[in-house]
Amino acid sequence: MTTETMITPYQALGGAAGVQQLVLRFYELMDELPEAYAVRRLHPESLKGSAENLFDYLSGWFGGPSLYIQKKGHPRLRMRHNPYAVGPVVRDEWMLCMKQALSEQVADEVFRAQLIDTFTQMADHMVNTQGAGPCPAGEAA
Repeated sequence: MTTETMITPYQALGGAAGVQQLVLRFYELMDELPEAYAVRRLHPESLKGSAENLFDYLSGWFGGPSLYIQKKGHPRLRMRHNPYAVGPVVRDEWMLCMKQALSEQVADEVFRAQLIDTFTQMADHMVNTQGAGPCPAGEAA
């Protein structure tokens, strides 16, 4: 397969509409699941800004338009999340929501497993504390 015929994750998810669906479901789960309490507490009451940021980021990360970079510059994910206590519990709760959203949307098991692996690596990189302690609500994605 040549690079001209390769499909990006952005395309495989259904473009902007597919990425938006994933992001919206992810945040619905974060709001609904009691098991996501610690990660939900890191976010402001309204998840609208967080959802916009995650959509913009994932758009470029998945091979679509680099919306986040156009609006805010380099993502610097770890630096942007540094004000928040991201411990193993928060990471695991974030991944619980993302895995569920992906399971509901991505039928291709191999593609879904690849996405989960990539998200797991990113989530592991965000851990900046061993606790799951409280921190102020902000715009964590």
